[in-house]
Amino acid sequence: MSPLAPPSSEPEPPFRPREKIQEKQRYFQSVHKPTYLKGRYDAITSVAIPLALAVSSMYLVGRGIYNMSHGIGKE
Repeated sequence: MSPLAPPSSEPEPPFRPREKIQEKQRYFQSVHKPTYLKGRYDAITSVAIPLALAVSSMYLVGRGIYNMSHGIGKE
């Protein structure tokens, strides 16, 4: 079928069955969590990774301030 052919009269079959889609919709509407945390691994990417980055950066800044105030690590 060429891209310039006229559209056919019969509709294209759906990618997924309607029942599966409605089942997924019912599941996501019943879970009372924010939308960005509804997937299986979404809590890892939107909570754990930023928390780990914040904790590690606070540790490094604190260590740097301690070293500067005590004169440690000067060449």
